Amino acid sequence: MTADVTADLTAPLPTVKLDIISDPICPWCYIGKTHLDKALAETPDHPFVIEWHPFQLNPDMPGEGMDRRAYLEAKFGGKEGAVRAYAPVVEHAEKAGLSIDFEGMQRTPNTIDAHRLIHWAGIEGKQGAMVDALFDAYFTQALDIGDPEVLVEIAAKIGMEADVVRQLLSGMNDVEDIRNRDAHSRKMGVSSVPTFIIANQHAVPGAQQPDMWKQVIEDIMAQLQSTEGET
Repeated sequence: MTADVTADLTAPLPTVKLDIISDPICPWCYIGKTHLDKALAETPDHPFVIEWHPFQLNPDMPGEGMDRRAYLEAKFGGKEGAVRAYAPVVEHAEKAGLSIDFEGMQRTPNTIDAHRLIHWAGIEGKQGAMVDALFDAYFTQALDIGDPEVLVEIAAKIGMEADVVRQLLSGMNDVEDIRNRDAHSRKMGVSSVPTFIIANQHAVPGAQQPDMWKQVIEDIMAQLQSTEGET
């Protein structure tokens, strides 16, 4: 009698880590997550386990942030330069179905505390919800996500304890860890965000389209099924 070696096609496939390096004030990160979310929604059996990692676009930003118009004009060489730089952002956001309130944004924040909040949400299994909430707060509500009280309110809305978050934000908990993780990504060659790292091996930069992600997922699942069939 021979053993039955037929693969169990109903068994779940192994998971694949998808690390996302991002900053919650980066519009391309918001657009990129929207594209990825669309692909994931259309392939609900995808293998990805997602973790978000910190990257500050402006690591030298004052703790209180600064006037957004002054920041943009200094960064892009005046008002016309800022308009030119943001024209493709506006175009791609609209194509992604996003409505970003650029006019309502008054300040560009330091995002160290927002990154701390993402880290703490991850400990509670709420990291994805926190990233969504921060993007929504900054880009659609034009809130200052460098303001501790704004962050406390965001945390409370996704089910975190407001008093605990307020206490954590009042101290220096995990500040050094966030900065070290940011520095580590830069040492590994990350110079812009979003950057997606698949299975700790393949880096995918930029706000890729949903079709690209669906193809990546299809290829990964085919490889996983092939590997499972060989065991």
